[in-house]
Amino acid sequence: MSRGADDAAARVRDLRDAIRHHEERYYIQNDPEISDDEFDRLLHELEQLEADNPDLIAADSPTQRVAGSPIEGFATVEHLMPMLSLDNAYGEDELRAFDDRVRKGAGVGSAAVGYVAELKIDGLSIALTYEDGRLARGATRGDGFRGEEVTANVRTIRAIPLRLRGHVQGRVEVRGEVYLPRAAFARMNQQREVAGEPPFANPRNAAAGTMRNLSPVLVSKRGLSAFTYQLVSLASGGESAEPPGARLHSATLTTMRAWGLPVERHWQPCAGIDEVIAYCQTWAGKRLGLDFDTDGVVVKVDDLAVRERLGSTAKFPRWATAFKFPARQGTTTLRRIAVNVGRTGAVTPYAVLDPIFLAGSTISMATLHNAEDVARKDLREGDRVLIEKGGDVIPKVVKPILPHPEGAVAWQMPAACPVCSSPLRRDEEEVVWRCENTSCPARIQRSLEHFASRSAMNIEGLGESLIEQLIAQGLVRDFADLYKLDATQLENLVVTPREPKSDRSRPRKLGKVGRNVIEQIERSKTNDLSRLIYGVGIRHVGEKAAATLARHFRTMEGVLRASAEMLHTVPEIGPVVAASVRAFADESRNRELVARLQGEGLNMVSQAPPPTSQPGPLAGKVFVLTGTLSDMSREQATEALERLGAKVAGSVSKKTSYLVAGADAGSKLEKARALGVETLDEQAFLQLIIKAS
Repeated sequence: MSRGADDAAARVRDLRDAIRHHEERYYIQNDPEISDDEFDRLLHELEQLEADNPDLIAADSPTQRVAGSPIEGFATVEHLMPMLSLDNAYGEDELRAFDDRVRKGAGVGSAAVGYVAELKIDGLSIALTYEDGRLARGATRGDGFRGEEVTANVRTIRAIPLRLRGHVQGRVEVRGEVYLPRAAFARMNQQREVAGEPPFANPRNAAAGTMRNLSPVLVSKRGLSAFTYQLVSLASGGESAEPPGARLHSATLTTMRAWGLPVERHWQPCAGIDEVIAYCQTWAGKRLGLDFDTDGVVVKVDDLAVRERLGSTAKFPRWATAFKFPARQGTTTLRRIAVNVGRTGAVTPYAVLDPIFLAGSTISMATLHNAEDVARKDLREGDRVLIEKGGDVIPKVVKPILPHPEGAVAWQMPAACPVCSSPLRRDEEEVVWRCENTSCPARIQRSLEHFASRSAMNIEGLGESLIEQLIAQGLVRDFADLYKLDATQLENLVVTPREPKSDRSRPRKLGKVGRNVIEQIERSKTNDLSRLIYGVGIRHVGEKAAATLARHFRTMEGVLRASAEMLHTVPEIGPVVAASVRAFADESRNRELVARLQGEGLNMVSQAPPPTSQPGPLAGKVFVLTGTLSDMSREQATEALERLGAKVAGSVSKKTSYLVAGADAGSKLEKARALGVETLDEQAFLQLIIKAS
């Protein structure tokens, strides 16, 4: 390399380090050291040097944040460690109850537990994967197990480093929240109003919508930012990562900050629940002074070893909770009471309000639950009403502010469906009015949305807007019609986006997106019977009941032939569900629909092992899985163990019978050895499964 090339390479390194330093000062610390013009000059100099020396361009250079062209769509990726939700606490008593559960589970008696309190960012959850210190992938939370890969959009967020500071080796995943600062939100909505576009309702919706935009160039202009709050080591199969020598979450946050990751600076270690409560009370009053929206405080056990002992439920970690700030209230005018038609025909009233800005968002509608609720509160069109935003999320009408305006009359549920004009009916034992026309366009729309949802047939890409246009163009009237669509039809389907999005706002053909949807529809034919039972939308039949019916009766025909008495004898199937299944089966149109689905090639047989009244050969045994198994996924290993009667736990304790240790096993292996728990490598585990089977 020539002297000139050496000098260019050295200057490029210096510029990249300087630009990242100033990005941190500006986007993370909110304390810039140089002007915007000076920063732009540094960036321009780097761009020019890289243009003159293309061999010096690197993927983690600040000039490479924005991709040049829109991406085709988002791939689905699986999280190695589930991104669980948090249980909520709404007051001091519930925080103390959480502390009681933690101390009991940790076995510390009356001793205080150390916590870390962090502001709960009101944005979009994100998982960032770094390999040897370089950003490799960004993914949304999705359903907690699978999310959408949004790497190209994540790279545009200047608060997120493309390369970690220091020598970070291996693969780590960082969890965090993408948000839109209040100033950026106000600026963006002002620009949208000037352009004649509808404003976003609140910063969280704007952030979520922006991250799902297919144009990274547009995303880069929105001004998104991010905070990170958790470190996960993928190399250890999903264990919580630990900085060298540290077993505290507070030390992890400090390490993440040292790596150049954006960590919200107001977090605080708390020596016991009293300090946690004081922190929550302080920020309930101070939060409006922040430049981002927060709807509460996340309280986490600081000691990672205690976290492991506490473990998690299927939905929530037992070592953390989200304290929600008290509901915010305001008054506005109830202009109109309208009704909405759901997939089961339930017709639900809702309030159309004069827009009111409350707790970070503009509210123009609120649920009214049912006609009896409207009557009980004596709500009338034209009333001034008290609005409350519970948990800073869900708006509801609390009560009217009396007296009613002159001439206001009591509201009555309409006699006919507002969409199809069919008469509405209400069972004597119910408070809900229903449209019983199964061909009602509103019912078809909601039913298809449910059928395609992740928990049902999981048809990616078949969302509300596309379903609406398929119905409008007469291509789909029920579930079976989906399976008659072909790739050419969807590729050539002309759709108009609901919301203008840059140059993609004009009507356009679906193209490749249509092909992808057809592939997803075809793939759904192989789903287990339980998904189909849930997807067809039998009243009162949720995911768990659908799985129970599939396992017990084995075939769709078996479910439809079962009498109410037979259904009721199935464990966990009560009389309400049994009657509902029977009513569905007795309707000839439903049986015809199922027959058409079968004719289209959908699987009508349960793939799950049948239930047995006999205890499995591993009954009473408790297994814990850690590390990566080469021959099966954790889900497959868990299913195999549960089929044999074993219980699978999330953390090692004295009750653990076996620890199954795959490659790169982490701290659970050390704990198992310390407790004398028998450890199985993958080969020994497979032999045990084969022998027990």
